[in-house]
Amino acid sequence: MDMIADILLIAGALGAGLYCFVLARRLARFNDLETGVGGAVAVLSAQVDDLTRTLQGAQKTAGDSTDILEDLTGRAEDVAKRLELLVASMHDLPDAMAPAEPTEPVFRRHPTERDLAG
Repeated sequence: MDMIADILLIAGALGAGLYCFVLARRLARFNDLETGVGGAVAVLSAQVDDLTRTLQGAQKTAGDSTDILEDLTGRAEDVAKRLELLVASMHDLPDAMAPAEPTEPVFRRHPTERDLAG
């Protein structure tokens, strides 16, 4: 009976050793940098780095655009204030400077040759 138990124990140990060997090979292929998940992780890591750089560039560009827009908005507000002052000062002009419009239509007859001869 001891011998059967020893044989079963050896067989179990060999089976566990074979199982560990197969798992080790699968894990090596799984973590392979060329074709396995390790390669996918490496590619994704590179893409994350690229996206981070692109995002930083976009944030810098947006910040620069914001500064330019704030400057242009300030200049536009200054110009709007000056225009308001100019329009307000036009109301102070006397009415004599405005062209006089005739209140009634004026009809004039052009002289003809007969009118000039007679």
